[in-house]
Amino acid sequence: MNFRLTSILAVLATALALAGCAPQEQMVGLRASLSGDNELTARDKKMLALADADEWSIPITRHKVSDPTGEAPGTIVIYNSQKRLYFVLPHHEAMEYPVAVGAEAFGWTGHAKVGRMQEWPTWMPTSSIMSRWPEFKAYIKHGPLEGRWDNPLGARALYLYQGNKDTLYRIHGTNEPSEIGQAVSSGCIRMRDLDVIDLYKRAHIGTPVIVRS
Repeated sequence: MNFRLTSILAVLATALALAGCAPQEQMVGLRASLSGDNELTARDKKMLALADADEWSIPITRHKVSDPTGEAPGTIVIYNSQKRLYFVLPHHEAMEYPVAVGAEAFGWTGHAKVGRMQEWPTWMPTSSIMSRWPEFKAYIKHGPLEGRWDNPLGARALYLYQGNKDTLYRIHGTNEPSEIGQAVSSGCIRMRDLDVIDLYKRAHIGTPVIVRS
């Protein structure tokens, strides 16, 4: 994952400070929208109501398309170059989602499966992240960041395994929705929180995942 200094400060900021960033009328409108969405859990609605304004000001663009992957229904296929993720449906259809992918040096391709799934996951910087950004070594002392709206993993995480081994790559939400459609991460696939919530409901442990260039 790629993190700007502003992202680091956002991760460490208090809930009160972040909640105050949104204009009151936008917050009221968001809460009204969330309260009417039966697909979201009570925790989802609470967390998303605290999210940065980008979370509700940028349109959600997922939609059903003719399947471009040729894979079996139930497969997740990511095209790095297109910054698109597809969940293959029956009858030669697929759900298409915009995503952020790995920066050129951190791009990953291959086959995996969903080995673990988590709602509002905790986040701990990997050793490679801490070596590139020493400021994240603070997490060694205070431990993982709890799952919440300003967590870099967002609302859901699908952990990718090859056999019984965790690849350390994930498909997950994001606290930076404005970066969707870019190559910015350290290899993980980022989605809008509302999109990853939708994908999470379709996937299961063992769902095959194919990442293509």
